[in-house]
Amino acid sequence: MKRLITFLALAALLTTGVFNQAYAYGQSDDQSVQTTQVTESRGFHQAAKDYFIQGGAGFMASILMCLIFGLAIAIERTLYLNLSATNTKKLLNQVESALESKGINEAKEICANTRGPVASIFYQGLTRYNEGLDMVEKSIVSYGGVLMGRLENGLTWISLFIATAPMLGFLGTVIGMVQAFDAIEAAGDISPTIVAGGIKVALLTTVFGLITAIILQLFYNYLVSKIDGIVNDMEDSSISFIDLLSKYKK
Repeated sequence: MKRLITFLALAALLTTGVFNQAYAYGQSDDQSVQTTQVTESRGFHQAAKDYFIQGGAGFMASILMCLIFGLAIAIERTLYLNLSATNTKKLLNQVESALESKGINEAKEICANTRGPVASIFYQGLTRYNEGLDMVEKSIVSYGGVLMGRLENGLTWISLFIATAPMLGFLGTVIGMVQAFDAIEAAGDISPTIVAGGIKVALLTTVFGLITAIILQLFYNYLVSKIDGIVNDMEDSSISFIDLLSKYKK
């Protein structure tokens, strides 16, 4: 998580530099120094706000909604997955000690008081212990699939926003280019001012769409790697748990 936060901070700094440089080049040579000073004094947030307004309310607002909803789901999933992490070695030792000293009921109580999918799998297996180890194993496999679905909940929405934001940006760019050519046709002359202004507004939607997709993609990859780690932990601990119950039964 610390690496992800550091990477996002670096990305924000780089994005700030890109915005400031683009803003400086968009002005005349006589006012370049003054414009750079104004941009630096305003900061990144004000510059981003100005570009957001210039890009048009319709497409930019849609892209912003993709970013807001995507970040909300990503943050919720991040908190959920971090809370789902369990020290499986410690839990296995506690269950083993409980089985040796007080039996199944004490082990079930320990699992019930421990958060995370691994403890839930152990509890599900202990409730079926009287039906035999084969039923315990089947119950663990079935319930593990349910828990995997809970862990992956919301990822499809994040991937949808990752794909939708750039497409909205490209659509805004195409429409902006069409409007720029309409302006050229209406003026009857290819004026650099008309062309540059229309293309600038058109490309802003693509920039914000790509930035949104990049931010959400970083969160998506982090969540996928986190889920893979939890799932591997569930599988390894389930094997050790079955071996533990076999030893206890003998």
